[in-house]
Amino acid sequence: MTWNLALRTVLRRSAATFARHDWNVLPGAYPAGSRYHCATASCPTSDCHPAHDEMGTDFVPSSDLTQISTWWHKLPYSVLLPTGVSFDVLEIPAYLGEHAARALHGRCPISVSPTGRWMLFVSPGDALRPELSRQLDIVHHNLGSWVPAPPSRSLTGRLRWEVSPASVGWTLPRTYSVQHAIVDALQLAAPRGATL
Repeated sequence: MTWNLALRTVLRRSAATFARHDWNVLPGAYPAGSRYHCATASCPTSDCHPAHDEMGTDFVPSSDLTQISTWWHKLPYSVLLPTGVSFDVLEIPAYLGEHAARALHGRCPISVSPTGRWMLFVSPGDALRPELSRQLDIVHHNLGSWVPAPPSRSLTGRLRWEVSPASVGWTLPRTYSVQHAIVDALQLAAPRGATL
């Protein structure tokens, strides 16, 4: 199908761009109908997840351009970015993301999901500040995790860049400077008199 070829081409190019900047990529299940599909016919997972090859074997994250071309040759896999090596990701709700993005003045790559989750890409290795680790709607993606990357599609739409990695020269901010902006956003959003 023409749309499938066009979509695979866009996804493959995006994955190759990440790889050229030493960001490993991983094929992910892709939306088809009302659920996510991967190469495993009997896969019970109905949400986005790393895909498997035809033998049911997990793909290994890679920045090899030949491997990337092979992965996106037949299927429109989502582009997943493994976290904890080249970067960590702080996933926050939109009401915090908008405040934090303004405070960061475009110095932090930020992707946005169709459901309103904002993902801030930061240098890896630092833990969450205590006031953030207590928040149930904040997720720290570090070693052993992954995030979907634009222009991957979800069941409700396409992920997009609010601030692309290219616009910041593929340079990541220090984790704690971004966490400081999120804490400030939490304080702005907190009811008057509440403490974090």
